[in-house]
Amino acid sequence: MIRTSIALTGAASVLALTFAAHAADTEFTVFDWAGWENEGLIADYAAKHGTTPTYAFFGDDDEAFQKVSSGFKADVAHPCSQMVSKYREADLIEPWDVSRIPEFANISAGMLASPVFKDDAGVWYIPTDGAYTAIAYNTESVPAEDVASLNVFKDPKYAGRISLPDNTDDVWALALLATGVTDWTTTTDEQFAAAAAWLREAHPNVRAYWSDPSELSQLMATGEVQVAWSWNDAVTIMRSEGMPIGFQRQAAEGASAWFCGYVNFKNAPGSEDKAYDFINSWLRPEAAGVVLADFGYSHSNAAAMATIPEADLVAADVNPIDTTILFQTPIATELRDRMLEEFELIKSGF
Repeated sequence: MIRTSIALTGAASVLALTFAAHAADTEFTVFDWAGWENEGLIADYAAKHGTTPTYAFFGDDDEAFQKVSSGFKADVAHPCSQMVSKYREADLIEPWDVSRIPEFANISAGMLASPVFKDDAGVWYIPTDGAYTAIAYNTESVPAEDVASLNVFKDPKYAGRISLPDNTDDVWALALLATGVTDWTTTTDEQFAAAAAWLREAHPNVRAYWSDPSELSQLMATGEVQVAWSWNDAVTIMRSEGMPIGFQRQAAEGASAWFCGYVNFKNAPGSEDKAYDFINSWLRPEAAGVVLADFGYSHSNAAAMATIPEADLVAADVNPIDTTILFQTPIATELRDRMLEEFELIKSGF
């Protein structure tokens, strides 16, 4: 999807960028979305080792998987949940030793419910962060009633004024929801065809397919885009810049929810001990506030999230909502590959 380059805020931004530019641990490499080299998340790691990890960045989950499956070496990576099956099938990862992760017991149980993440062989995935994909819109130029349905993306009124993510999982979550599918793990050929047809109808309205939240915020800041299918972090960025942005998570057809986390590579080149120092820094209770404040996301540490005031969750649009949710859980590799191929055709006008 789950999640790319974001803008950090205030002093934390300066510190994070300083650490990233001037300190890197040659014994440990993280393959991540740009922006996650956040000082608040790796504070314990930096305090223990006097440096931060070396970071390599990817722009989306498919790019990341292609790179590591082609031989790129790192110690851990940050895919979103629907990609984990591909890493397992390619024999790229190994289970985590959860006895070395004190906060593992506090990870939200629902995030580990799939046998793709946890089975008799062990725990293959450590969830860390999650949020929603829903309708971001300019509240000064777009009436609330216009975003009451996902069909706003096909509305001729907004021709050339919408933006969709250049992300297979999110655009298919949108199209499937819009055509009545709420569980994409059981998508039939007929449902796939209907969702593809919906995306083709929406395509002429698209001003741009955004590749990261900063790009989307720029498109909406200029007024080029009025309505977008967005993650929470883009909304966080735009609101921090004073833009009048609403986030409609309760359209008639629903919204999508996703989460991301870390996998542990087999035969990794760096220090296994530092992999555990890294994930333990990420999962400590203090990190939950960082994820919420800097990214607008929920943290997987349920105990830590329970200490955050409800008003803060509402302000970040991560409080629970009473609506239809399409959860971006793992799907069959064949279906996801089909989605990827069809989306490329749609973007090309076919």
